[in-house]
Amino acid sequence: MKNIPDIVIHRLPIYLRALDLMARAGQDITSSQELSDRLGISSAQIRKDLSHFGEFGKQGTGYDVEFLRQQLRRILHVDRVWDMALVGAGDLGRALAHYRGFKNRGFRIAAIFDVDPEKVGKELAGIHIEHVSTVPEALPKRGIRIGIIAVPTEAAQEVADLLVRGGVQAILNYAPIRLAVPEHVRVEYIDPVIALQSMTYYLGNEGGESKTAIQPNECSS
Repeated sequence: MKNIPDIVIHRLPIYLRALDLMARAGQDITSSQELSDRLGISSAQIRKDLSHFGEFGKQGTGYDVEFLRQQLRRILHVDRVWDMALVGAGDLGRALAHYRGFKNRGFRIAAIFDVDPEKVGKELAGIHIEHVSTVPEALPKRGIRIGIIAVPTEAAQEVADLLVRGGVQAILNYAPIRLAVPEHVRVEYIDPVIALQSMTYYLGNEGGESKTAIQPNECSS
């Protein structure tokens, strides 16, 4: 497998999202310049990113929207539906369980776990809530390899350990803590408070100057 920089992989879903919008609008052809205008990433960077995986466009013609869209889905392995385990049925967990944007992008919450006896045994978004202690046995039986952690900080590492024991190889962590996991397990961190705090730095600048915080899609490899 080619050693593709992580930052390139992180930009591919951004390109895919733009192509999804174009496809929904009935657009057949696009170009790296149009994608650049939409996303704020240079056209040269877009071409360089895509070149890691092959030649998808034709000079003077551009990219076939549907073809490139399907190729990116294949590269990202979202040309199938990935079942996920959600641990935490609190306010955040409930919001994630009801989120409709997962399935049409290749993901589905298929199992929900919690430690609260008041929640275990009940249903959330049509899914039976199971006790978190059953994670290591339950996940392999269902072939689940992706876990979402939506628990308080103090419980996150223990939950991560259970998910790893259950065969999970990718974790989306909403708890504001760095997890210790084996090298083969990929962790992505989502902490909205950090994002807000970085923005308020600019809001508090002397002179009241308006600044635009750096977004992930403005980085270059």
